[in-house]
Amino acid sequence: MSDTPLPQANPPAAVKEILLAEPRGFCAGVDRAIDIVEHALTKFGAPIYVRHEIVHNTYVVNDLKDKGAIFIEELSDVPPGATLVFSAHGVSKAVQQEAEARGFSIFDATCPLVTKVHVEVAKLAKEGYEFIMIGHKGHPEVEGTMGQLDRGIHLVEDVADVARVQPLQTAKLAVVTQTTLSVDDAAEISAAVRARFPTVREPKMQDICYATQNRQDAVKIMSPQVELLIVVGSPTSSNSNRLRELAVRLGAESYMVDSADELQEQWFDGKTRVGLTAGASAPELLVQQVIERIRAFGAVSVRRMDGIQETVKFPLPKGLRLDEPAPAPIR
Repeated sequence: MSDTPLPQANPPAAVKEILLAEPRGFCAGVDRAIDIVEHALTKFGAPIYVRHEIVHNTYVVNDLKDKGAIFIEELSDVPPGATLVFSAHGVSKAVQQEAEARGFSIFDATCPLVTKVHVEVAKLAKEGYEFIMIGHKGHPEVEGTMGQLDRGIHLVEDVADVARVQPLQTAKLAVVTQTTLSVDDAAEISAAVRARFPTVREPKMQDICYATQNRQDAVKIMSPQVELLIVVGSPTSSNSNRLRELAVRLGAESYMVDSADELQEQWFDGKTRVGLTAGASAPELLVQQVIERIRAFGAVSVRRMDGIQETVKFPLPKGLRLDEPAPAPIR
């Protein structure tokens, strides 16, 4: 009989500590958007129609579906007289006008920070400005912001695009930004815009939202302290993807998961400290499930980072409190 020891299958992971980012998870705009759908369901009953995913998170969308929300892309799929909610990402003027023409009872869950960008675009357009928008083609927020105007708004996704953009005039040119971009990437592209168009008008306050910046800042602090960084978020979530990309750029091995089931034990082999954060549309429930799964891989403690405590709260639209009359459909 051979004395050669049998190989050990799946050696246990060596994780000793989970470092938990602060802040992480839901932002005020996401909280408000979900509350709008849930209040509408409570007040008016199912079904409530929602144009596009209310926020980009699989768990949240499926939970609201179970409660009676129906997610659609085309307004023709909404029956006359129905209650319709616009998603947190915002919609174009064309979508807004079509929904009003169809006579739906409308509640707008657009994040107020996105609405701020829309208002700025409308105001400056009346003054004769054209716009350069920094963002990702096809993202619903970008489509909504660019759709505030019929013409005169040009999308750039990277520095190379800046060299190719051809506004009709440059005397009145302003820049706006998708709210969920990488802070560093947006700064690099903004610098290229300023270099090519030195008189470009920039927002008084940057368009990237406070929550996106805070979560990215936490990853910057966390990444040098961990050997592996897990981001909880859905593949469609822009801000979640930016967190993983930032961690990788800073030298940390990083993966994004939609749920605890997607964690793979081999990621944790030989890792003693693991960082954990969540995109602004990922609920804390999923974070806690991920923690329990990593504990099953051998983690023995969880430590919260020091970080910014967010206190921002956005009010619900009128007509959603149970003691308020429902708004009449627009005819």
